[in-house]
Amino acid sequence: MVATVFLLTTALSAQIDPAMFQDLKWRLIGPFRAGRTVAIAGIPQQPNVFYMAPNNGGVWKSTDYGRTWNPIFDDQPTGSIGALAIAPSNPDVIYAGSGEGLRRPDLSVGNGIYKSTDGGRSWQHLGLRDGQQVGAIIVDPHDPDRVFVAVLGHPYGPNAERGVFRSTDGGKSWEKVLYKDEDTGAIALAFDPKDPRVIYADMWASRRPPWTTSGGYSGPGSGLYKSTDGGNTWRQLTNGLPTWEDHVGRIGFAAAPTNPSRLYALVDAPERGGLYRSEDAGENWKLINNDPRIWGRGDDFACVQVNPKNENAILIANISTYRSDDGGATFTAIKGAPGGDDYHTVWINPENPQVIALAVDQGATISVNGGQTWSSWYNQPTAQFYHVITDSQFPYWVYGGQQESGSVGTASRSDFGEITFRDWYPVGVEEYGYVAPDPLNPNLIYGGKVTRFDRTTGQTQDVSPVALRTGEFRFNRTAPLIFSPANPHVLLLGSNVLFETSDGGMTWQIISPDLTRPDPGSPASLGVFVKSDPAQGRHRGVIYSIAPSPKDVKLIWIGTDDGQIQVTRDGGKSWTNVTPSELTPWSKLAQMDASHFDSGTAYAAVNRFRLDDLHPHIYRTHDGGRSWRHIVQGIPDDEPVNTVREDPERKGLLFTGTEKTVYFSTDDGDHWEPLRQNLPATSIRDLVVHGDDIVVGTHGRSFWILDNITPLRQLPLTANSATLLKPQLTYRVRRNNNTDTPLPPEEPAGKNPPDGAMIDYVLKNAAGSVTIEIYDGTGKLVRRFASGDQPEALNHQELNIPAYWIRPRQMVNAGPGMHRLVWDLHYPPPASIAREFPISAIYRDTPRYPLGPSALPGTYSVKLTVDSAVSTQPLEIRMDPRVKTSAEQLRSQFELESRIAAVMQQSFDALRQVVGLREQLQAAFKEAGDDQVKAAIRQLDQRAAELQGSKEGSTFLSSNEGRSFSRLNVALTNLLETIDSADAAPIASQAAMFQKVQETLEQQVGAWKKMRAQDVAELNRKLKHAGLKEVDAGRISSLAPSWRETEKAAGDD
Repeated sequence: MVATVFLLTTALSAQIDPAMFQDLKWRLIGPFRAGRTVAIAGIPQQPNVFYMAPNNGGVWKSTDYGRTWNPIFDDQPTGSIGALAIAPSNPDVIYAGSGEGLRRPDLSVGNGIYKSTDGGRSWQHLGLRDGQQVGAIIVDPHDPDRVFVAVLGHPYGPNAERGVFRSTDGGKSWEKVLYKDEDTGAIALAFDPKDPRVIYADMWASRRPPWTTSGGYSGPGSGLYKSTDGGNTWRQLTNGLPTWEDHVGRIGFAAAPTNPSRLYALVDAPERGGLYRSEDAGENWKLINNDPRIWGRGDDFACVQVNPKNENAILIANISTYRSDDGGATFTAIKGAPGGDDYHTVWINPENPQVIALAVDQGATISVNGGQTWSSWYNQPTAQFYHVITDSQFPYWVYGGQQESGSVGTASRSDFGEITFRDWYPVGVEEYGYVAPDPLNPNLIYGGKVTRFDRTTGQTQDVSPVALRTGEFRFNRTAPLIFSPANPHVLLLGSNVLFETSDGGMTWQIISPDLTRPDPGSPASLGVFVKSDPAQGRHRGVIYSIAPSPKDVKLIWIGTDDGQIQVTRDGGKSWTNVTPSELTPWSKLAQMDASHFDSGTAYAAVNRFRLDDLHPHIYRTHDGGRSWRHIVQGIPDDEPVNTVREDPERKGLLFTGTEKTVYFSTDDGDHWEPLRQNLPATSIRDLVVHGDDIVVGTHGRSFWILDNITPLRQLPLTANSATLLKPQLTYRVRRNNNTDTPLPPEEPAGKNPPDGAMIDYVLKNAAGSVTIEIYDGTGKLVRRFASGDQPEALNHQELNIPAYWIRPRQMVNAGPGMHRLVWDLHYPPPASIAREFPISAIYRDTPRYPLGPSALPGTYSVKLTVDSAVSTQPLEIRMDPRVKTSAEQLRSQFELESRIAAVMQQSFDALRQVVGLREQLQAAFKEAGDDQVKAAIRQLDQRAAELQGSKEGSTFLSSNEGRSFSRLNVALTNLLETIDSADAAPIASQAAMFQKVQETLEQQVGAWKKMRAQDVAELNRKLKHAGLKEVDAGRISSLAPSWRETEKAAGDD
């Protein structure tokens, strides 16, 4: 054991103003394959409306029978939810119990009860903070303020705030009305369907151990209870039911709405488990069915529900959902799949039993036809990941093993504008597993304990060093598997020893002895439950984390789940125990990270949640493990830490993921700052730094990416009133290559990164004006943005698409703090009368086309002007590395696009002049009284109308209409979009056609000049002679890009 220095949690001396990084935003990339869900409820009178809560994903709402789901709890401090209840008398009143209601080894706890009185738009906290897990909530059918809560209590230790609590004032105060002891909590509640003074409750004595080689343990105290006086007094129902002598555990129950004396109870007991039924409101019970399909794994599954119209029709949730129509005598599976979907909760609409909602390990699913068909759970981004890793592709891919579903590899950026079902696939890894993409071949992906997935064939091969489990080696469900960053051929796997392969798993070597504690013992927090353990607390740990050094292939750190840190500096020939002295047994080394900058530095994230300790623990060493410092200042006391990572670019910049969010430190962990931003509260099980991005794997909200953290690398900033931060290296990648009909907004999709250069600046105070200009390498202005710019006005009455497709105009912010402007790497949009929204449309993110020419790869200069202060930074743009077009070809494309844009401006200017003339002619026609003058006006207007033309048409150039300014402008627009459809040199026909259009335009401009010089002058003489106002051929019209129709000729009706 080695010494540790603790940093006391005091006021932050190095606190960073959050405004300095306020515009950094997380983006969800999916997958939209849901995770474990227990809480679900609907509104009987509104059968389309449902609420559900994934165990670590917050509360969600659907108003379309589960077709789409929207989060409504993301601004709250926890995302772990175990129970939901909607007040029957007022469906706007919703109660949410935080802390998932299952005793699973990957669980997360909550902090009490929440309430909404406006259908989930806002929430308030109601207390019971130390309950940690809530199993059930029921609300009086007539009084939304009368509430009962089943508090399960701490999963890993004893506590007093558990049992059944009652509130009669809507949660303002709570009274503990049923309590056994500090080891027994409540997990289920129900009213008598006819009398809310009669209440049933299941008390369950259970505890999770710190090891994962077995499930949870039950203890004395479990049983079914009943109150007939509104919860004032309770008595246990025992006649015919198993008791502790039978090792009874969890009990799920339900009363028949049509006959409240008929009760069903699903009882977990090793020898007497099964479905029991009572015909006298619980006084006597009879075993009806002991089929293990319906009661097996009773600590996970204990839901039985009765059809509201038929006391003999019941549904039971287990690894499938089972239905009985004969009072429980026989059951048929109605929903499930090989491998086990695992169903937890059934909700049946009491007014229409054809409407059923299920909470499943794979999310929420709804049937409106009595279970014949079900809604999808591939529309809920609530996946639960244990770890996350990226590969070296461009764009990079993100991988993880997904609890309950398998594994995922997903693109961080889609070529089709948004990340959808087209951009991810399984990679052959078990649900808990690490994923290890081969650094030398991204088509080979290793994972679990161990498999190898070949993307080219789609096949998965088992390449484990242990072909059959004989007991010689111990493995954790999340066995660490990682390639050495110092030698991409070396793959490491942790069990109780460390395995190594250098040939893709064909052969393995053991490079360590057993690195765990010889006898970690049983922690005091397990208490009396150790008696329920067949091994009586005699368990050993495993290697839980591996941290190979990026600098030295022979330097490897490991951490065990029983609380040890060991290090080798000779590739495994010898190992040194460098465990901090205060790390007691079963202090889980959740994650370790070896420094990128020196071989003596390492970081350790220690999670002691399984010892009933919610405090954060991070350790740092700079001397190879001889001494450690405890570094958690700034992290709240109730946030266990799951991961810590060092930024590979800036020394001293660290990131950590806790059970609630992400934090960062700029001083090597001495002080921490929250980096939650727009990230929902959820368990951050792992994170990695990939280039300039942070990628997190959450345990309940899928994968998220924080794009471009270079502003954090530049902290702390100088005291200047305005600072232009150095932009990151920017790759020119096409916004969206889709050529098919856009996916409808109802299809779930993750966000792509911003399509362009991110320009970050910080203002100390609000400014009068802010201007951002981009110049090319020759000093020529490319693009200009200013705080005074006005967004383009949209007339929704003229739009031919719903406005929800349109990308909002980004504005230059002149307020205090850090701001991010995205330049799309295009020159200004050309002057076009055919500005439309393209088929490559993305919901709320579609720009109007045409865009200007694409900027060439090269070095640019960004200039920030804040009032009178000026600062500049270089910006480097590189081509998408997948594009093999030469620099010369790209330049030829750019030059042609630029010429087209210039000629478009000429056509547009001429068109505006013609339209301006026609506007004056129409006004003059109305004023003219002389028929000869009117005829002259009409004649000139008709000739001007031919020059103006219409943007609508089927051909170009081959007719007078096809040679009009409008059609020529549209032709140039089409040419520009055609040439810019790919990063490639223009083809010969495109260049030749541009030449023809340009020549035609020159002819038409000549005709227009002749008309102005001769015909307009002749008309003005006649107008002057008639005493009318002359027309000005140089006046231009305020022609808008949305202009569509040719105006009527002067004198036309």
